[in-house]
Amino acid sequence: MKQYLLSVHYVEDAPEMSADEMETMFAATGRINDEMVAKGAWVFGGGLTTPQSATVVRIDNGATTMTDGPFVEAKEHIAGFWVLKCEDLDEALAWAEKCAAVCGPIEVRPFDELSQPA
Repeated sequence: MKQYLLSVHYVEDAPEMSADEMETMFAATGRINDEMVAKGAWVFGGGLTTPQSATVVRIDNGATTMTDGPFVEAKEHIAGFWVLKCEDLDEALAWAEKCAAVCGPIEVRPFDELSQPA
């Protein structure tokens, strides 16, 4: 089985969700997570805090620097993700479709062959 990363995107200028909308989204996401576990696709997943909470660690000529904020200046950042075991890309895309229905756009990327479990 291959592993795929399904990532949820945080869009900076998107309107804020109400508490009720967030609760509805989290409940629907929980049901999808439970289904992934039941079907044996779940490897790992989680939500991330805002990009402003990031710390970037760099090493340049042996000197380490740490700066606040996201690595790239962008309007979209990863907000959460799932790592799934799937037979093929079609199965990963089917999961992404379910996730996109409750979380918004989902990017699907296969792990490279070197990082696949034996």
